[in-house]
Amino acid sequence: MLRQVASSAAQVREARRAAAEAGVDGLAEDGRPRAIVVAGMGGSGISGDVLAAVCGIGCPVPMTTVRGYRLPGWVGAADLVIAVSCSGETEETLALAAEAARRGCRLLFVGAGGSPLADLAEQTRALFVPVRSVGQPRSTLWGLTVPLLLAARSLGLTDLPDAVLESTATLLEDVAHRCRPASEPFVNPAKRVALDLAGDVPLVWGSSALAGAAAHRLTCQLNENAKYPAVFGEIPEADHNQVMAFDGFFARTASAPEPGSLDPEDFFRDRSDDPEHGLHLVMLSDVDEHPQVRKRREASVAMARDRGVAVTELGAEGAHPLERIASLIALGDYVTVYLAIALGVDPTPVPAIQELKARIA
Repeated sequence: MLRQVASSAAQVREARRAAAEAGVDGLAEDGRPRAIVVAGMGGSGISGDVLAAVCGIGCPVPMTTVRGYRLPGWVGAADLVIAVSCSGETEETLALAAEAARRGCRLLFVGAGGSPLADLAEQTRALFVPVRSVGQPRSTLWGLTVPLLLAARSLGLTDLPDAVLESTATLLEDVAHRCRPASEPFVNPAKRVALDLAGDVPLVWGSSALAGAAAHRLTCQLNENAKYPAVFGEIPEADHNQVMAFDGFFARTASAPEPGSLDPEDFFRDRSDDPEHGLHLVMLSDVDEHPQVRKRREASVAMARDRGVAVTELGAEGAHPLERIASLIALGDYVTVYLAIALGVDPTPVPAIQELKARIA
């Protein structure tokens, strides 16, 4: 799994070539769609969230990701449906792709060559971008996402120069170097966060739509890689409900230190008196935050610490939205793999998912 995660930069470059060879730029010939609907599940479905986050709230075309068996009733011939399946065999995605074809939607399919999805693309004359899996679908995020981003670029929905794609690949390489297995925890940010999280119940919050998408990805990776529970939230919504967990059963409140008596940033302080388990707020922050959201983020972190809730803050790196979300996702991917290793869990197989599929087959 570590090797799969380390392939992220190569995926960006390879997917860029594959999308160009498939003719993604040709989508612009029919003009802008009324809406873009991404159909996908699990690690493939996250590509739709990244697409919407990179295009941003100012995007003139609404975007939605459908995770299930049925398209919304409003989807029709004026819309672009992008079906994404790393294996090309995901039953929900195949059902959505077939329904989109019946409704006469514009179609773009992304997934494994020689798969049922590829066959469906040929039958429906959909544009198809073949993607080479690096192992697990959740590890092939960038191979699946870059074709979607280039499709949006061709439609004039995002400013994404080739230079940004390359700078994002370079940033992913830098994260891989900092989080490499040979790097010790005191200089390896992913190992350090993983060790801090072990045994705690993570609340993973994002402070923008972009950081929120990365937070959702991190909770999913905690589930699949580390086989670990986690709760996703995004500010300001999380401040209207999840913040109350700071005063609940898992909050360590009874044994919390007096506010200001401990420096939570002191890496070398004696932790022997710290409560063993409890809530852990993981705050993903972005440079593009609403001013009120910034206030809420800072206040939420302060309230958590005042109540003895452990806090880890991770900030986005880079200037372009793609760079920023890539930096958060890349670090989170490594955190979840190292947490799995720390817990003695193999991050690669997903036996419960396989059993569930067998039960409903």
